[in-house]
Amino acid sequence: MTDVRTALAQATRRFDAAGVASPRIDAELLLVHVLGTSRTGLLVVDALDDAQAAAYESLVARRETREPLQHLTTTAAFRYRELAVGPGVFVPRPETESLVDWGLSVIDALEVSHPVVVDLGTGSGAIAGAVASERPHARVHAVELGEAAFAYAERNLSGLDVDLRHGDLADAFADLDGTVDLVLSNPPYIPLTAWESVAVEARDHDPALALWSGEDGLDAMHDVAATAARLLRDGGAVGAEHADVQGESAPAVFVTNGAFDEVRDRLDLAGRPRFVTARRVRR
Repeated sequence: MTDVRTALAQATRRFDAAGVASPRIDAELLLVHVLGTSRTGLLVVDALDDAQAAAYESLVARRETREPLQHLTTTAAFRYRELAVGPGVFVPRPETESLVDWGLSVIDALEVSHPVVVDLGTGSGAIAGAVASERPHARVHAVELGEAAFAYAERNLSGLDVDLRHGDLADAFADLDGTVDLVLSNPPYIPLTAWESVAVEARDHDPALALWSGEDGLDAMHDVAATAARLLRDGGAVGAEHADVQGESAPAVFVTNGAFDEVRDRLDLAGRPRFVTARRVRR
């Protein structure tokens, strides 16, 4: 038998030495996964049997190499849903929930029975699934190019009324041109020159297709703007996530596109620049 407190303390020290951002939390969450309990439930567990201790040690060793926590537990929480994730799909971040909050507020202000919403580059299906589950009257469409990510999106969107398509966001949904009320996107936005500054968990494990976007990180943002300009009805809205250092350059993409007004940058819950919003000009 292995004492739980000792196991947690040792894992925390190993994670801290390895540069894991939240060593104690990760140590607890891995043990929660092994035991099938909750973090509160750990309070009533005193010891691990040999099989549990071996399973925990295996996961701790993998996390120590900076393999993403979510790959080890095979799930990621996003708003009110648990998503299946793993190699080949971008792990959704809490920061993106601010973009969804804004999008839901746009939907709520619409005076239409079935607002049309498009998620460009859906990845795991996080944004599309959140909108479809929280606003079931919306007609949600999503597109994803990556093969592995598309498979995860299929799994995560199963049972929801989402039109999921396999393809490039740059030329997606020609059949919806001029009819969409809201476009949302969390596109790749990391400059190729920023490789060294990216966390190991993302750099070495998230798919490159979901991370890198040209020398300035804005190649995909230009595609999002162009596609949104084509899809949106007059007055329709678009929101797209960006890096916190792109609070000026990302909005500039929508300004220079020429199809938008009311271009504005917005902050996440931590007060950092996080996503740009705009309206399709009325023609």
